[in-house]
Amino acid sequence: MIARANEKWTRIFTEEFNDAKLNLNTWTTCYWWDDHGCTNLSNNELQWYMPSNVGVRDGSLQLQARKQQVAGYKGRRFDYTSGIVTTGVYYRDLPTQPRFDFQYGLIEIRAWAPAGQGLWSALWLLPSTRESTPEIDMMEVLGSATNQLETHFHYMDTEGNKQAYGGGVTVGDLSSGWHVYGLRWEREEIVWYLNGKEVRRFADPKFIPKEKMYLLLNLAVGGTWPGAPSAQTKFPSNFLVDYVRVWQRAKS
Repeated sequence: MIARANEKWTRIFTEEFNDAKLNLNTWTTCYWWDDHGCTNLSNNELQWYMPSNVGVRDGSLQLQARKQQVAGYKGRRFDYTSGIVTTGVYYRDLPTQPRFDFQYGLIEIRAWAPAGQGLWSALWLLPSTRESTPEIDMMEVLGSATNQLETHFHYMDTEGNKQAYGGGVTVGDLSSGWHVYGLRWEREEIVWYLNGKEVRRFADPKFIPKEKMYLLLNLAVGGTWPGAPSAQTKFPSNFLVDYVRVWQRAKS
């Protein structure tokens, strides 16, 4: 766990993916606007997220991207399908609360990102208000640049303008095996970690999220940022997650 020995933390969320199937009391398999699948049109992504692309295998979550044509939003054809899970609210549950959300904490996720042009693995947080900002991206890996760990924070400034902080850090090949991605979100700062080592820090308290947030884990295909898959991109491709753990500081 990413913490100093003299700090006291209490585990508030544990998912080891050791059951035979995904726990749907904890996880949803789409964004809250799910309607027999979903996507993120604002990023021009090429996949349609489907529950059938989400599974649990050998003690890990498997989010699988496939080259598969399906009809999605308003009958639009999508050439790829993939998987997403969140601890947010499911659209049929509205107006109930997310499955799991929290305010401030320490998050560790052990994951294995795939390589391949057009693949885009992500671990991130969004507000429980269902707004698009603030957004904390604790890990993003483009399959075309798996030696770059992308970490970002998207927020609104005092004038109501969207701002983005962060970028890429050159590391080892993140598609070569398991890595532990960490995030410490507190009132005064947000700190990102890779395998226990700090890689980025944001320390302007007036912009740090104060509202509750929920978790999202997904494997996107294509979009404005990663670009489309190439003929060499392997399908199916899997984004694997071994565990998700969240702590909060113990109350004194």
